[in-house]
Amino acid sequence: MASRQPESRIVGSNGENALVVIPTFNERDNLPLIVERLLSSQTGVHVLVVDDSSPDGTGDIADRLAADDAAGRIHVMHRTAKDGLGKAYLAGFTWGLGRDYAVIVEMDADGSHAPEQLHRLFDGINSGADLVIGSRYVPGGELVNWPKRREVLSKGANTYARLALGAKVKDITAGYRAFRREVLEKIGLTEVESAGYCFQIDLAWRSLQNGFTILEVPITFTEREIGESKMDGGVIAESFINVARWGIQGRLDRLRGKK
Repeated sequence: MASRQPESRIVGSNGENALVVIPTFNERDNLPLIVERLLSSQTGVHVLVVDDSSPDGTGDIADRLAADDAAGRIHVMHRTAKDGLGKAYLAGFTWGLGRDYAVIVEMDADGSHAPEQLHRLFDGINSGADLVIGSRYVPGGELVNWPKRREVLSKGANTYARLALGAKVKDITAGYRAFRREVLEKIGLTEVESAGYCFQIDLAWRSLQNGFTILEVPITFTEREIGESKMDGGVIAESFINVARWGIQGRLDRLRGKK
């Protein structure tokens, strides 16, 4: 699909018409900070906190933030199961698609994604892109306080996915991204099974397969200061296996003339 021509603003100058989905599990110290920064920098956005029954009381804090927000911009979803980042996002996307939001955003709760740079993603949407990824690996992108081991693992995963899938996306594993609602409506969310961080590759690949355009914009990714990363060996294994399967299937489809 050719890139859309620039059109009237899809997202307002203060983030109007956009929903930011923030999944949480044990983020009680980070959540108030990130929500305050987000609503200060983009006063028109709405926020949906998707909490997976955090034992540290994150869900209660989210409820309190929502109750204190007179403008009604903060919403909370309580899930009873902790079954992966992808499932939490899918639940949030479904909630957002049931309302009138034109753009739905993924953002981490731990402060690694700067809300002050969200306008870069919105500018990309308003310029005509279907999916805008906040990228660490395009010119202008930065990493702050990230352990070298994690950086090597991330760059290796992106290189592997790019080669296996033939996708020209430098940071296909990135989790700071904005979707036009039409993308999420078309790519088959009910068929997505990826639970961990492989979910990010899955949705970007589905977007490309459906002819949508992806734009990468530079962001500064900052390692969390509070709490622990949710990355583990099972997440890495899931990504490796699924990407290989998608790459093989994509090549077979092209040989058969399906793509």
